[in-house]
Amino acid sequence: MTSARIRNPETRLSVALAATAAAVRGHTVTLRELLALVGEQGLLVFCAILASPFLLPVSLPMMSTALGLPMLLIGVAVMLNRVPWLPDRLLSHALPAATVQQVLERSTRWAERLEHLFRPRLLGLTATPAVNALNGVLLCLAVSLLMAPLPLVPFANTLPAIAVILLCIGMAERDGVLVLAGYAVTLLSAAYVGALLALVIRAGMHPEAALEALRRLWPG
Repeated sequence: MTSARIRNPETRLSVALAATAAAVRGHTVTLRELLALVGEQGLLVFCAILASPFLLPVSLPMMSTALGLPMLLIGVAVMLNRVPWLPDRLLSHALPAATVQQVLERSTRWAERLEHLFRPRLLGLTATPAVNALNGVLLCLAVSLLMAPLPLVPFANTLPAIAVILLCIGMAERDGVLVLAGYAVTLLSAAYVGALLALVIRAGMHPEAALEALRRLWPG
């Protein structure tokens, strides 16, 4: 597998994405080459984009599984400091350069609009493979909570999605404040989703008591 190193905090994410777009301009690029170019930061931005649909209070059934699996793969990649494992046939697949460049340019514009809010802080929280492995574990936990089988339950997916976005952007921009916020929201999500899952289990045994508990959570 290919190593995915944390880039220098002096290089802004928009600059790194723009450089990748320039590198693929005018020729066909394979998925293997693209993953090597975007590195861990590009994967983290992609993961944050995948989590964004879950910011709505209620998500649709099956959406958490369809989008959660690639996010979980990225979380494992962060934990192992390697790009996600994929079959050689898929990695060697040629991607249309125009489409890849368009996506990278859009991501660059998105980063330019938002990156003034973030800056390298508390670098110890993103400085070593060991601490990034811990960050990857938290990211995998947040994604797993997002994938919990709780469709149509208010905020069951929203809180873990916020945690995923905070962790991904925090690691991508080496902003330890965002990483810490991601830790906090992940723990809050674990408590909330855990309580909901316990309620679901209880509903199978005592449906009336579970219904009453739901009424207390969301009166009216």
